[in-house]
Amino acid sequence: MKQERLYNIILGAHISEKTSLIADTANQFAFKVAKDATAPEIKEAVEKIYEVPVKKVTVMNVKGKVKRNARGLSKRPSWKKAYVSLEAGHDIDFS
Repeated sequence: MKQERLYNIILGAHISEKTSLIADTANQFAFKVAKDATAPEIKEAVEKIYEVPVKKVTVMNVKGKVKRNARGLSKRPSWKKAYVSLEAGHDIDFS
């Protein structure tokens, strides 16, 4: 896979209370990824960019929410999230 594609697959880390909890307990990390990314591509990208061995990748599509504002209804965009499980003893530092 090309280097440019690897850096375009992972859009950023998804940080929330839930992802912080699973990072501490289950050694899993959540990432926002490109909509057309597949699990093997995500695994390869995380291994190359963060230099950690990946055990498992789970991918899910997050539907955009419908929000109400002063001008009526609007819809937030849908996006794709990946949960990446790392091998025991490895960690990713986002700071």
